[in-house]
Amino acid sequence: MEDYALKLEILSPQKVLFDGEARLVRLPGAKAPFTVLYNHAPILTVLERGIVRWENAGGESQLAIAGGFAKVEDNHVELCVETDG
Repeated sequence: MEDYALKLEILSPQKVLFDGEARLVRLPGAKAPFTVLYNHAPILTVLERGIVRWENAGGESQLAIAGGFAKVEDNHVELCVETDG
């Protein structure tokens, strides 16, 4: 893992949508959108319908979600999401 990289896993009930590294992750939080950076405080939160965006060496990627949950701990971001498709 490169320096200051987050381990990002995005899972749906059907399959693994993404498993890799990210420099930052932008999430549609239930109270407000927020960004997860390296060494973010631990958090467990609900995600609303919106767009998950992440940046890595390959550029920026995004995924539309219908909702879900996020867990952030020890530079590991785990998302369990529902998608419309």
